[in-house]
Amino acid sequence: MSITRPTVADVTKLAADLHMTMSVEEAAEYHALMGGIFDAYDVVDAHPNPLPDVKYPRTSGYRPHGAENEYGAWAQKTTVKGAPQGKLSGKTIVLKDNVALAGVPMMNGSTTLEGFIPATDATIVTRILDAGGTIVGKATCEHFCLSGGSHTSDPGPVHNPNRHGYSAGGSSSGSAALVAAGEVDMAIGGDQGGSIRIPSAYCGVYGMKATHGLVPYTGVMPIEATIDHTGPITSNVADNALLLEVLAGADGLDPRQYAPRVGAYTEALGKGVKGLKIGILSEGFSFANTQEGVAQKVRAGADRFAALGADVSEVSVPEFMTALCAWNPITLEGFMAQMLHGNGMGFNWKGLYDVGLLDAHSAWRNKADDFSVTLKLCMLVGQWGLSHYRGRYYAKSRNIVLELKKAFDAVFRTYDLLLMPTVPCVASPLPGKDASIAEIVTRGFEMTATTAAFDVTGHPAMSIPCGLSDGLPVGLMLIGNDYCETTIYQAASAFEADGDWRQF
Repeated sequence: MSITRPTVADVTKLAADLHMTMSVEEAAEYHALMGGIFDAYDVVDAHPNPLPDVKYPRTSGYRPHGAENEYGAWAQKTTVKGAPQGKLSGKTIVLKDNVALAGVPMMNGSTTLEGFIPATDATIVTRILDAGGTIVGKATCEHFCLSGGSHTSDPGPVHNPNRHGYSAGGSSSGSAALVAAGEVDMAIGGDQGGSIRIPSAYCGVYGMKATHGLVPYTGVMPIEATIDHTGPITSNVADNALLLEVLAGADGLDPRQYAPRVGAYTEALGKGVKGLKIGILSEGFSFANTQEGVAQKVRAGADRFAALGADVSEVSVPEFMTALCAWNPITLEGFMAQMLHGNGMGFNWKGLYDVGLLDAHSAWRNKADDFSVTLKLCMLVGQWGLSHYRGRYYAKSRNIVLELKKAFDAVFRTYDLLLMPTVPCVASPLPGKDASIAEIVTRGFEMTATTAAFDVTGHPAMSIPCGLSDGLPVGLMLIGNDYCETTIYQAASAFEADGDWRQF
């Protein structure tokens, strides 16, 4: 196959698109010089596309319906058995449907990707299978992961197992719901603005967003490389630490990874919290939609840590609010550049590119009307920043975050952990089919203010259930310094061992 060569007329149009004034005669001269360069493209085109081997057999599976998919949480069921022995032997794991599982359809919550089948496994898939885990399918997620609610996925919403008709949180909606329902032991989620922690809080399970770059993102569909995180959602702390032990570490293919420091996370379990200094982050309780029941349960959780022997006190980090503001240009302009204009892969990074995903996702331009309301809003804001301000707000926000990270790092020289509500509210009712744009957006983003800051700073943060408010789970978030996941697990395991969180 040979790359299509432009005509002279094409060259004239290309020049105009690039803001050049070029006569037909000039275009003809350039056209004559372009042919030899495109010969090199033909060589690349003829070369095989190098991909990692797929080690474990599987079938494409099927999408379950009816009673087999009670919560709408399954995107696809299949069974991929890993190695006969390993840390995850006997464990069942579901993948968020933005994670590549070779031979199994992947939609990432959007009909615009319907029919796409990855050709190779994500790094974390290979690690799970090599560790003896059994992957049992793909979990429904929100439309390209751009929602904190669970009502924006194709083909339909995900219901909270604690109360049908209520949000399971997003964007890793199906992952948290399936763990909470007891249908799987473990799940993989993704987190760019809270999408591991939000559904974990809503559903009453444990979700860890590890330090940025600790878990390789290779083979997971990106949103924006500087905030992309993937990681474990489980029903208990021990399983969460175990799964992170399997997932963590450099793979040599992901530019998000910069000398990650891996820990023996399961060894932190059972050590108690005596001597740990925990700061109650006052800004985390300051949002207008913070429900009194949520604040009470989280503060009661802080008291419980104190009773267990931790040194607990209030702390203020005003920079937290600025980090939240900086998240907006970084996420919205960055995702436009990488996920949409860059066809899901973007440019300017070394690593393994999914060429098949790039080809399939590029068709979004023909189906943009099918996008969710939350995705359209993000696109409109992000494109305005790019087209009218040249991306300067993205750039300035990334510069500001450098200073904000220093402020948090300074706090972590005094405190081992910070504590705050994972989200300011408990799960809300799913919007009806006739819901307005405003309601759909509100239900999609009302809970992200507490979680998003730590996606841009990159600090590890974990949601643990700490009680019920109005009969629905409340999430308490523990935040640590870079690569201090062991400290988070140490505290989380002590809290879990203190009793049934539903009775707290």
